Order: sequence, then C-alpha cells, then structure tokens
Amino acid sequence: MLFRSNVNAVISEFEQPEKMLNQIILDMRSQLVKAKQQVAAAIADEKRLQDQTRQELKEAEDWERRAMLAVQQNQDELAKQALMRRTEHISRGEQMQLTWQAHKQETDRLKDSLRSLNDNIEEANRKKNLLLAKQRRTEAQKRINETMSHISEKSAFEAFARMEEKIESNERKVKANAEIDEEFSGDRLANDFKKLEAGGANISAEMQLIALKQKMGVLPAGAQANNKALGAGRHAEEETVEVEEIHDEKK
Repeated sequence: MLFRSNVNAVISEFEQPEKMLNQIILDMRSQLVKAKQQVAAAIADEKRLQDQTRQELKEAEDWERRAMLAVQQNQDELAKQALMRRTEHISRGEQMQLTWQAHKQETDRLKDSLRSLNDNIEEANRKKNLLLAKQRRTEAQKRINETMSHISEKSAFEAFARMEEKIESNERKVKANAEIDEEFSGDRLANDFKKLEAGGANISAEMQLIALKQKMGVLPAGAQANNKALGAGRHAEEETVEVEEIHDEKK
C-alpha cells in the first residue's frame, strides 16, 4: 500500500513521463535497500538460532562425556546429575532446532522475495528505457505531423506564390530600369556605333556561314555567295545611312 500510494503521488506530481518513470525506479530501489536490510537482519537471527542450537547439542555431548567419566570413577550420583543436565540441553537444543528450521524457511522465502524484487526493478528499468524511446518516437512523429499539416495548408502555398510574384515583379523592374539607363544615358553617338558594330559582326557571321556552306557543298562557290555578300553589304550600308539621318534630324 505504501509503495502504491507513493506511485500515485509521483504520477500526480510529475507530468513528464521521463521524470515520473525515473522517480518510480528510485522509489523501487529505495524499497529494495530497506528490504535488503530487513532480510539481512532475518538472516542474522537465523544464524544466531543455528549457533544456539549447535551450542545446546554440544553442551549435551559434553555432559554425556562427564557422565561417562563419573561412571568410570564409580560416581554414579554424579553420572545421574550429568545425564539429567544432558537431557535438559538436548531438550532445549531440539526446541531451538525447530525454531531455527522454521526461521530458516521464512528467511529463504524472504531471500526469494528479495531476488524477485530485484528482478522486477531491473525489468522495470528496461521497460522504462523502452517507454522513453517510444515516447521520443511519438513526440517526433507528432512534430513531423504538425510540420506536414502546416506545409499542406493552402495559406502556405499562397504565401509562396505571393513571394514568387513579388520577386518576379522586382526582377522586371530592375531589367526595365537597366534598359532605360542603357537607352537614355551615356554617349549616344558611341551607343549608335556599338549597334553598328554589332550589325557588322552579324554580317561577318553571315559571311562565315556562307563560307561554311560552300565548304560543305550546300552552296556552290561563286555568284550566289557574292550576291549574298553584296546584299548583306548593302543592308549594312542602308542601316548606316539611317543612323546618320537620325543624328542629322536630332541636331
């Protein structure tokens, strides 16, 4: 009853399973220490009864030897007294032996109970470790489920969508500002020549493509290649004239 009431007090006091289980094990070990002390005292009593029994039987043997000595000395009266004393020790020894044997049986049962208590404590300690491991797994699963429920909520994805739109909008603004800066800042004449040079690069690429096709036999060498080159040259000249006219108009 005392141990059970202690367990109930521990359960009501602690809410965390680990603290509660550790306290239960501590209480069980405390009870084991007290039980060991009680069993040790019982074993000591049992050994004392055993020694007293042996002492009574030894006294009986001693008085028997004394009676034999008295008979050898023709002292029959002393021999009778010695035999009476021997009888008294035998009687006390037999009673003491019965008490000792009964006490020994009780002590043996106490030893068995003590071993069972110790085994139960070890088993409880193993169960405690398993329960704590199960509790940790349960808590981890709970956290995972909570996280998954938050992730699966529509609001989370809507937040991501809004953030994505905001980032893309900022990106478009940055590109637009860069395009404006490039178009309306710096030396415009230099920018026009850069465009012209880019067109020349395209012509160069066009010529290289025609040369490659002629090498591969896709285009015949001669008039067609020259006509394309001349056409490309005229196109470049027309772009140059247009650029110059734009400059004249702005001036």
